[in-house]
Amino acid sequence: MRVHTIQTGTLTLKQRQLRGEGRGIKRGINVLRDPAWSEALPVHAWVIEHPEGLIVVDTGAAAASSKPGYLPRWHPYFRWGLRASVTPEDEIGPQLEARGIRPSDVSCVILTHLHPDHVGGLHYFRNAQILVSWDEYMLASGLRGRLLGYVPERWPAWFAPSLVQLRPEPVGPFPESLPVTRAGDLLLVPTPGHTAHHLSLILKGGPEERTHFFAGDACYSQDLMLDGTMDGLALREDIYLESVGRIQRYLSEVPAILLPSHDPASLERLPNGRRVRRGPARKAARKPSARHSLPDASSL
Repeated sequence: MRVHTIQTGTLTLKQRQLRGEGRGIKRGINVLRDPAWSEALPVHAWVIEHPEGLIVVDTGAAAASSKPGYLPRWHPYFRWGLRASVTPEDEIGPQLEARGIRPSDVSCVILTHLHPDHVGGLHYFRNAQILVSWDEYMLASGLRGRLLGYVPERWPAWFAPSLVQLRPEPVGPFPESLPVTRAGDLLLVPTPGHTAHHLSLILKGGPEERTHFFAGDACYSQDLMLDGTMDGLALREDIYLESVGRIQRYLSEVPAILLPSHDPASLERLPNGRRVRRGPARKAARKPSARHSLPDASSL
């Protein structure tokens, strides 16, 4: 197997999105009011050359997201909290072609969640099976989803994903999972927080027999995850920190390569095969008061 990193442009975010301050809705307001911007952060997608076919994890950002009118200006976050820089050449389709991979050869696309910087390249994959959390899709498709930053009007007209639900089959500290390959070496696990139904993906026995943990936006970087830092946009502090705690515990049990979508260090960790070897976190994730999980389901 091989794993490719595809950087589909950059985003610049508010510092208080990366390190949330305050509680509840006040935390989101603090993001919008923050005058300090982050450095330009990558928008990563991933391609797994698996024996069962080519698998894409998230599809990155669209070049149109850099232009006025693509993201709704009525939404305060898109107006005041985000700056995108994506060229047509940055999109996942041209980048795959440059690597000798035709998008039409991709057999499966797995989406960690449906925010626009993760689904901007969907139009390249009409022939692929596309896997999405049932709950995530239902939320993103409705009015509440638009208020929460989903932009379903930008999805391709043909978009009809395979909607999945996790099974009560624990993987380490994760109470549920779902294998997406016949070999059972690629597993979806629940990491809600950044969105209510966010999923992450574990690849066991990847390149050089290493475990890879595709975290999406379950954390913005490895350092922030190890610190137990709060996402400035997460609506539920208890749920977000529960997921962070589970990732911490999993990485303490399984030396894995952590690959968040917006971590600049993901790019260097992957080729070097640099694993997480975690000592005591500098700030432990707090134990939540409530448990959140996706519903049980049968197989795909």
